[in-house]
Amino acid sequence: MDVKLSTSSAFGMRELALPQVKGLSQSRLQQHVLFWGCYVLFFGLLYGSYIDDYYNAFMVELVELPFKMGLVYFNMYYLMPRYLLQKRYAEFFFYLLLVMTAVAALMQYVLLPFLIHPLFCPSTCTENNLTLYRLIKNVVNLNYVVAITAVIALLKNWYRHQQAAQLLTQDKLEAELKFLKAQIHPHFLFNTLNSLYSLTLKKSDNAPEVVLKLSGLMDYMLYDATAAKVPLEKELDYIKNYIDLERIRYGNRVDVQFTESGDISGKSIAPMMLLPFVENAFKHGVTTETENAWIRIDVKMLEQQLVLLVENCKCGEKASGNNRDMASGIGLRNLQRRLELLYEGRYSLETEDEADSYAARLELDLSE
Repeated sequence: MDVKLSTSSAFGMRELALPQVKGLSQSRLQQHVLFWGCYVLFFGLLYGSYIDDYYNAFMVELVELPFKMGLVYFNMYYLMPRYLLQKRYAEFFFYLLLVMTAVAALMQYVLLPFLIHPLFCPSTCTENNLTLYRLIKNVVNLNYVVAITAVIALLKNWYRHQQAAQLLTQDKLEAELKFLKAQIHPHFLFNTLNSLYSLTLKKSDNAPEVVLKLSGLMDYMLYDATAAKVPLEKELDYIKNYIDLERIRYGNRVDVQFTESGDISGKSIAPMMLLPFVENAFKHGVTTETENAWIRIDVKMLEQQLVLLVENCKCGEKASGNNRDMASGIGLRNLQRRLELLYEGRYSLETEDEADSYAARLELDLSE
């Protein structure tokens, strides 16, 4: 099923805030401290091995760290939300280059001669370090930390939106399933009350038995059918009770045969999934004016594969006309949608509309 998700293009500074990732740390502060610790350790070791002086390398990295952190957070929380995520790429790269140049100049012409040079490297820091070439090289060097943090921020931003999209999709599917399940109850109840109404009009002695069976069916719908899955045995018992109700209503005018084979123990199914086939067979294949109507219901369990075959006659002109709309009935439309949501890629539904009969065959994979 295609689910369209509309996301606002306006990203505020808070929206880019790094999301929590379970198992990594307990807070964002710990994540940031861990990142900057790893950064100082890695580049301290890298430059220390290059100049063969690990102490000075680490001290320089620590002194430069506040300037690099300021650049990184300004980029992540201001430039990226304001320009990059708004697809204003030219402005983003222009301002980023401008800020990086300003930070590199501050580090080179202020930090280097007045702090780093006299304290950590009086012999190696010379006038050559204050040239324009050196400034450009420092700007390029700042790209490492800016690029690394920008990629991390974009990945976490993407991850957060993916999680939000999945939650929204899941919530939408759950709401749709609840709506479809809610439609089943009044639809079934309407048909059953119609049957009871017909019996009361005829002052049938079977009316009290219908009320009793209807009470049992309502108990199933109100309590068992609220679960995501029910035992297949309960679902079939529910269908058998429904068939008994219809037998009472139609008497000898309809021949109903129900067969069941295979091991159904331990199998579960979404509730009210099989009833629409049986319900439509009675609704469209049998009428009060028709005699000698027939309905065949066959349930087979082949390991984890459930096969349901429901056939009914087209008895009489009225029933024949009703069958033309059977496939588009409320119950079967509802069923088709629930199958798509709950058993996507795990079911097969075929119908066969003949001149004197109608058949529906469902194959359903019940493996968990």
